[in-house]
Amino acid sequence: MPDTPLFAMSIHEARKRLDEGDISSVELTESVLNRIREAEPAVDAYITVCRETALRQAEAADRAIAEKKAGPLTGIPLAVKDLICTKEHPTTCASRMLSDFIPPYDATVMEKLNQAGAVLVGKTNMDEFAMGSSTENSAFKITKNPWNTDRIPGGSSGGSAAAVASDMCLGSLGSDTGGSIRQPASHCGVVGVKPTYGRVSRYGLVAFASSLDQIGPIAGNVEDAAILLEAIAGHDPRDSTSIDRPVPAYREALAGDVSGLTIGIPREYMETEGLDPEVAGAVNRAVDIFRSAGAACIDISLPYTHHAVAAYYLVAPAEASSNLARYDGVKYGFRDASVKNDLKEMYTETRSKGFGAEVRRRILLGTYALSSGYYDAYYKKASQVRTLIRQGFSEAFARCDVILSPVAPTAAFPIGEKADDPLQMYLSDIFTLSANMAGVPGLSVPCGFTANGLPVGLQLTGNHFAEDTILHAAWAFEQIAGLGAEKPPLQPAA
Repeated sequence: MPDTPLFAMSIHEARKRLDEGDISSVELTESVLNRIREAEPAVDAYITVCRETALRQAEAADRAIAEKKAGPLTGIPLAVKDLICTKEHPTTCASRMLSDFIPPYDATVMEKLNQAGAVLVGKTNMDEFAMGSSTENSAFKITKNPWNTDRIPGGSSGGSAAAVASDMCLGSLGSDTGGSIRQPASHCGVVGVKPTYGRVSRYGLVAFASSLDQIGPIAGNVEDAAILLEAIAGHDPRDSTSIDRPVPAYREALAGDVSGLTIGIPREYMETEGLDPEVAGAVNRAVDIFRSAGAACIDISLPYTHHAVAAYYLVAPAEASSNLARYDGVKYGFRDASVKNDLKEMYTETRSKGFGAEVRRRILLGTYALSSGYYDAYYKKASQVRTLIRQGFSEAFARCDVILSPVAPTAAFPIGEKADDPLQMYLSDIFTLSANMAGVPGLSVPCGFTANGLPVGLQLTGNHFAEDTILHAAWAFEQIAGLGAEKPPLQPAA
């Protein structure tokens, strides 16, 4: 049997071979860069490929390894979503508004990766300003699903998930505002983790909705996701929402079985109209696996989650309306140069041409919800519903350790299928939004395939700061189910 190509190795496998001297980081990085050259035309996962930076960092990593100064990520080729600030490379947010923007500083998570000796191979494509569920809203390209390039990879972190699934990096970072790590991880057959709000610093993350955004890892397996999360988590005084709480050794949670674990299955999720029977079947088989492994599986209720979509699409656009007000053509970013003497017209033309349709739609919705006479009826009411959703999770976690559900109601749908139907697109996140509204952690782990070979993800949600619990449950499921080793039958570009 031929050896696994270097680019197809897991993070923990690569770490072992690097430390043993079987391979060098330069060799590993060149293998990944060659894989990008081969697969990128079919997938379109990257906005920027950082070849020179990657090779320079790989050489530095090899020196650190030779001096026995290597950590878990030293010399490991990774990618980051293109709304995480990198001072040497553009951070575009997949928007014309920031197409030439190079930040003067690194995000905290980038500082942590640099200190860990990781290798940055590129910045990944996304829905513009993280607003979308399919990565069709990028100003530059549409990312394709490696399992079927006629299908969406999910969004908004679709580029990050597709890059991992197609072996164009060993792991990546995404951001999750309403499911934007978990949903593309599910559609691409990889593992994605949304940490507790405040567990990972948002400093240097270009804001969409500040009370919902959270950075998290995407990887090929649960152990790699735990390694990445441990590297980026921790308190940051530059982020006022960062929690000063010790970071557990997440890899130590990846041991033992699930006997004694109580798993709650929310009836509202499993009875949702529009839940595809193949997705429901895969999730129910996962329940059977947990039950046969000794976990107690109980029915629970999350009675307010059916309001989550409506509440989210008031809270998130309202915060986006405020956050994106800074893009006015004056301080930085795109400016419509055709307007010479009228400031108001310059604002209008710059924002009309610089933002795509989905971003404009959400700004308008959010501005309306915050406007005089409508604030109490819309934004305030949505905030009250958000409190009820959080209370519902607290009551559920009084009865169970983990909540199990689908990630998305369907597997990856065809590109263009929902592009002209925003409501149907918004419903793609019906199972993931509530975790962001409550601030609790969640992850997606592969749990099966549809009849036409598309991955299905299982969502495990935990109580605040219980990332170790959901990682343990996901790892145990991964070991028993034996899923995750399959590779997509990536078709070359036409």
